[in-house]
Amino acid sequence: MRYYLIAGEASGDLHGSNLIAALHQQDPHAVMRCWGGDKMQAAGATLVKHYRELAFMGFAEVIKNLPTILRNIRSCKKDIERFNPDVLVCIDYPGFNLRIAKWAHAKKIRVVYYIAPQVWAWKEDRVRGMKQYIDQLLVILPFEKDFFATRWQWPVSYVGHPLVQVIDQAKQQPPDPPLADKPIVALLPGSRQQEIAKKLPVMLRASRSFPDHQFIVAKAPGTPDLFYTEWLAPYPDVQIVSDKTYPLLRQAKAALVTSGTATLETALFGVPQVVCYKGSWLSYQIGKRLVKVNYISLVNLIMNKAVVTELIQDQLTPDNLCRSLSELLSNGDKRKQMQEGYSQLQELLRSSGQASTTAAALIVAGLTRSA
Repeated sequence: MRYYLIAGEASGDLHGSNLIAALHQQDPHAVMRCWGGDKMQAAGATLVKHYRELAFMGFAEVIKNLPTILRNIRSCKKDIERFNPDVLVCIDYPGFNLRIAKWAHAKKIRVVYYIAPQVWAWKEDRVRGMKQYIDQLLVILPFEKDFFATRWQWPVSYVGHPLVQVIDQAKQQPPDPPLADKPIVALLPGSRQQEIAKKLPVMLRASRSFPDHQFIVAKAPGTPDLFYTEWLAPYPDVQIVSDKTYPLLRQAKAALVTSGTATLETALFGVPQVVCYKGSWLSYQIGKRLVKVNYISLVNLIMNKAVVTELIQDQLTPDNLCRSLSELLSNGDKRKQMQEGYSQLQELLRSSGQASTTAAALIVAGLTRSA
């Protein structure tokens, strides 16, 4: 069979590479072509365009680069037509992938979507169209299956979360040399400069209250070292590491984490955490009215209860962060309660096996039925 896969971010490249490997196991004669990154290429797909050429974040940046985005969409459509795949596999990246999926369906190409858009949080009305042009939706959060079935009468498949496989593999690696001779508090301030600038200064101010601990910042890939210099200059005792987020989490006693996928990664490593969110006043006011969720961290969203502490917007102050972190470091009952929540989380996310293996089997089975 011929597979065309599209991922537009580093995380999609990672999960796409594991999916490609699993598809090769299910279909040894598979021919694959992709938009993605180095990992998908190394897994055996012919790379057409790298995700680094696709990553435009934020409303202003999208408007500024609209001609490039539209040109990429046209180029992708032409390449898909030339390749003539048996199936198009869209991996996350909804702004781009939903457009391509709708077009591909009109061209009678089977469409599979792996890692569904978070329509349960906002823009739920997109589901109406998605049902029409997505043949097979593979979801990675346990509550998503019920969401689509109950609210939209759409039977979708829950495959487990692909991060579980990634972190299981990371845990099996030989341990890195110790990053510090004190207990470590990991700082994960985000991946985009605007969010780092909002959260890292608060995290750093809180660090002054814990001289017996080593605070270490996980540098975001692609962010220049100089960007961190102004924030770290007044804090000579704080370290920074690059490309070592997982080794850092393996050694950390606690973590201060920006809301997003990093909260889930931290939980899967079993590290007690405080979740931090702070945006501009306007962005927060707009988001609060558009996003329909009870929690901001994936950990709490999946568990549907407050497993980890969330400090949101005006709550994210150095004093509040100090109090929450102190409780994690000194309160054994609090740590134990959080670890119990983490264990339940892992059980939910593992499903019946590895997400990529389950997804590949469903994709191949769907192709066989539709042939």
